[in-house]
Amino acid sequence: MSRLPSVFISHGAPTLPIDPSMPSAEFASLADQLPRPRAILMLSAHWGTAQPVASIATQPETIHDFYGFPPALYELRYPAPGAPELGKRAAELLAEQGVPAATADHGLDHGAWVPLLLMFPQADVPVAQLSIQPRLDAAHHYRVGRALRALRDEGVMIVGSGQITHNLRAADFGARPEDADPRVTEFTDWFEARLAERDIDALLDYRRRAPHAVLMHPTDEHLLPVFSALGAASDDFTLGIQSLGTFQKTLAMTNYVFS
Repeated sequence: MSRLPSVFISHGAPTLPIDPSMPSAEFASLADQLPRPRAILMLSAHWGTAQPVASIATQPETIHDFYGFPPALYELRYPAPGAPELGKRAAELLAEQGVPAATADHGLDHGAWVPLLLMFPQADVPVAQLSIQPRLDAAHHYRVGRALRALRDEGVMIVGSGQITHNLRAADFGARPEDADPRVTEFTDWFEARLAERDIDALLDYRRRAPHAVLMHPTDEHLLPVFSALGAASDDFTLGIQSLGTFQKTLAMTNYVFS
């Protein structure tokens, strides 16, 4: 079986599947360009634990971990089968590299099921979710990805789901895409240039080196999954960029493929 890419998804708002103003169709286009995985290991910004925990649920529930949205959103379900053996394998690989990990039954939060609903609408690819550690840094999450690298040779697509920029306090939910804060582009241009150069040291130190880093990520849980996707990538990866624009003034939606 050929080695699969690792992927980072900017999953946007929970309303992505039902809001015609959002770029939902582009997620299906992205999936069409990717090899079909045997299973998916998803790291979402919305499941945080002190140490990595891998889900071993056989039929993960669809978790509606948000409130105040249209009723239609709460009716959506993503009934993909779980991948308990993948969850166990992920925990074992982490432990082998000195990263303590546990397993637990856990459903799919919206950072997982919202993009997967658009990318694999038949819900026929087994999914296991792996938690992130919001109190640990980019280097830790890069190390997690490194430990999981072997999964890519086993038909598993490692997907980090977060947001390339995420400052809800500075967001303007009435803004048009053309109203984007120019500092968003300055940050994403820097980040993508460092990715293209494979400058891992700079990326891991992004909070000191990237322009407007703290403004774009007052807390960095939505960026941490990109470092695991990056860690899982080959040393000589080819970078693919799907830029979908900036919404609500400060929320850039860009997806990266590390082939």
